[in-house]
Amino acid sequence: MEEKNKTKGKKHLATGNKPEELALKYHSFYKGKIEIGLKAPVRSYDDFAIWYTPGVAEPSRGIKNSRERVFEYTNKGNFVAIVTDGTRVLGLGDVGAEAALPVMEGKAMLFKYLGGVDAFPICLATRDAEEIIKAVKWIAPTFGGVNLEDIESPKCYYILERLKEELDMPVWHDDQQGTALVILAGLINALKVVGKSLSEVAISLVGAGAANMNVAKYMCIAGVKWENMIMVDSRGILNAEREDVKGDKNKWEICEKTNKEGRRGGIKEAMRDTDVCIALSTPGPGIIKKEWVAGMAEDAIVFACANPVPEIWPWEAEEGGAKIVATGRSDFKNQVNNSLGFPAVFRGALDVRATCITDDMCIEAANAIAGYAEEKGITEGYIIPRMEESEMYVCEAVAVGMKAIEQGVAERKMSVEELEEEAREKIFKR
Repeated sequence: MEEKNKTKGKKHLATGNKPEELALKYHSFYKGKIEIGLKAPVRSYDDFAIWYTPGVAEPSRGIKNSRERVFEYTNKGNFVAIVTDGTRVLGLGDVGAEAALPVMEGKAMLFKYLGGVDAFPICLATRDAEEIIKAVKWIAPTFGGVNLEDIESPKCYYILERLKEELDMPVWHDDQQGTALVILAGLINALKVVGKSLSEVAISLVGAGAANMNVAKYMCIAGVKWENMIMVDSRGILNAEREDVKGDKNKWEICEKTNKEGRRGGIKEAMRDTDVCIALSTPGPGIIKKEWVAGMAEDAIVFACANPVPEIWPWEAEEGGAKIVATGRSDFKNQVNNSLGFPAVFRGALDVRATCITDDMCIEAANAIAGYAEEKGITEGYIIPRMEESEMYVCEAVAVGMKAIEQGVAERKMSVEELEEEAREKIFKR
């Protein structure tokens, strides 16, 4: 059986490596993935008198007199800055600003194709948190929102909080909020399939980076009890005896809030008897053993989300007794992917001109994703929508926008019907 699994793994890796083989060829051919196109028509060179000088002076004067008109006369309301310093690029680590550019272009591509959002890569040649904050504030007048991406922990927490406080626009960190809301969506439905409730399950979290920290936070908001969570980092289970993490505010809070039993040890001990394991750690396989899955509760749920190779192969987790397995890969069932979140969250936030993205807006997005899948019929192999299910993005965008209006953080008041019409028009205009 072990030899058979190794063969399966090699086959999947060979299949998974195919896009990598084509990537250099295609990126070189197209010289990247995005470009600027014209929105307004140019019927003759005379039209530039309207779009540029002298005609352009009129909208500029209008904006000077009333800041709100910038959303009427420009595309600011659909521009999003994708900001990174390249210090923690998915699956690559610290590669620097220029090497992060292909990834940020890909992100911009997803923003546009899935959410109708015009997003621009902003790869900064600095690793200093204060300089990153300053740079974002300098360019803020051009954009309707900011998506922080692939910035190392712990400075990503600080940058996000500062910018949320100091900018009057949606700012979020996709590695925190985006990952968390999509995983929550999958978890909501997975628990329904196995007949367990958020308030009762015990959850082990493998990895204590920005993503899992926010996963824990959102699960708690949704109904999971802090004391029923156990988180493990590279040095072991987080507990009240971990003096080594007292200097890390986020980890120490986890030490104080979670692990009511005071467990010690590593991943194996953290997973024991838990109903759910959510892994956002080191690419595998072999980070999680199937014997450890066997030690979980009956009808266990395993989210092995490391890329490009999950912490445990799905079939190994199933052999260990997992009822439901999710990964970050598209070639396995139940793909948990950030692309289900950020395009629609920003679509909804931008359309109602939200001044921020609240945790409640993210939870609403998770519920919309889960609800869409549930309506189609959830099973052990389908707990979350697939990327190609475009109507889901409309539903999610509307849910986010309406929550922003309800919370009083939207500058535009719209009905559900108006918001849905606007979101659908932009999302399907490809």
